[in-house]
Amino acid sequence: MERKKGNCRRRYIVISVESMGSLPHVVEDCLGFLQLFSDGSIFRSNDIQFKISAVQDHSVTFKDYLFHKRFNLSLRFYKPQHTNKLPIVIFLHGGGFCFGSRTWPHIHNCCTRLAAGLQAVVLSPDYRLAPEHRLPSAVDDAVEAVRWLQRQGLRLKEDENGGDDWLSADVDFDRVFVVGDSSGGNIAHHLAVRLGSGSSEMDPVRVRGYVLFAPFFGGEVRTKSEEGPPEHMLNLELLDRFWRLSMPLGESRDHPLANPFGAGSPNLEKVKLDPILVIVGGNELLKDRAEEYGRRLKEKGKDIEYVEFEGCEHGFFTHDSYSQLGEEVIQILKQFMLRTSA
Repeated sequence: MERKKGNCRRRYIVISVESMGSLPHVVEDCLGFLQLFSDGSIFRSNDIQFKISAVQDHSVTFKDYLFHKRFNLSLRFYKPQHTNKLPIVIFLHGGGFCFGSRTWPHIHNCCTRLAAGLQAVVLSPDYRLAPEHRLPSAVDDAVEAVRWLQRQGLRLKEDENGGDDWLSADVDFDRVFVVGDSSGGNIAHHLAVRLGSGSSEMDPVRVRGYVLFAPFFGGEVRTKSEEGPPEHMLNLELLDRFWRLSMPLGESRDHPLANPFGAGSPNLEKVKLDPILVIVGGNELLKDRAEEYGRRLKEKGKDIEYVEFEGCEHGFFTHDSYSQLGEEVIQILKQFMLRTSA
């Protein structure tokens, strides 16, 4: 239909409901920062405003390295002032497999705190994010980060002056620890299974233990804590959305990548694992999953410690690592590293 007005024409286009149904529409929305459309296209915002700023800790220096040229993935390398040979901590960030970067302020602060508090070199690798890259991409990238570290160790082993100045002879490749937060804790579990006890295929890198902060595990049957009150940062709807966006298409939350005790998961009783420390807040939606993980591995004869901080919510350490509570966590990590390095 057209209406004339002077020399101009105003055109009205009638769109039927049927034709609108064919237009791409949002099928998954994560906080407005990540949207998946019905045609498979993805919107990801880079304009995320953070309420915290990066801590200036002059006792720790940092530098970025490209570790995965094919996927353009970098890691951030933190080195504290030191007098002794330094162990290595590989920190895997959280974010539901869909968010996160080594450059985010709270992740940077956490790694700085770990480097200073543990007197350790800390590597914080990025990994490919879902839904652009669904699991197991993130796990594969974490393995590649360990391989990158292995290459540096081999280069140094062949020639003490052949490696990077930051990875010199004062770095101890025989004392490596993997620390993962939330989805990073899930990745740390899968690294432990893939590398096995002793991580012999990664020589001279020797992983001594794994620390899982509130590992992001799932399952089709709900736990009591999942059905409990929502947290400040997390709710069950968001957790489910993360799984839908990150799992291989068509798979459920009982897939081995989500549920280490699902029907298709490997029999962990037969898998030789290095020591594992699980740390979780008592008010976390993921608490029951973490507790079950610790209990069932203990029943299978694995070397595992479980520590629960009463009244704490998700991210209580990584989002406030310079607090008094953060200092308590640092001391627990120190004891774990000391015990497993003997």
